[in-house]
Amino acid sequence: MREKGLAGAGGAQGRDAMAVKLFFWELEKHLKSSSGASVVAIDNKIEQAMDLVKSHLMYAVREEVEVLKEQIKELMERNTQLEQENNLLKNLASPEQMAQFQAQVQTSSSPTGAAQQPQVPGSVGTAQALPSAQNSGSSA
Repeated sequence: MREKGLAGAGGAQGRDAMAVKLFFWELEKHLKSSSGASVVAIDNKIEQAMDLVKSHLMYAVREEVEVLKEQIKELMERNTQLEQENNLLKNLASPEQMAQFQAQVQTSSSPTGAAQQPQVPGSVGTAQALPSAQNSGSSA
């Protein structure tokens, strides 16, 4: 009876072993067939992620371009305003003031030249009007 039990057990083990082998064979077959599909799915996910990143970057770049365009517009307007102010001050300045200003511009690179204020001898009120006009114009 003991031999019969072992033989019966061996048969059961053989069937179990065959079932396990069949299971692994089917699993391997499934993994091989689905690996192509899973690679395609992964590729699709990667492509979607790259498209998402690209669209976010393009949006950010467009936004930055708009900000820079607005800054350029403001700077061009400010430049035009300062050019007009400069022309007005040149027209209002006397030839003596212009000559003194040119001399100051030439010496402004030296440390002592920057501390001096332009003054025309004999016309103290007129010489002081030029710097104050510059200060009030730049704050507008």
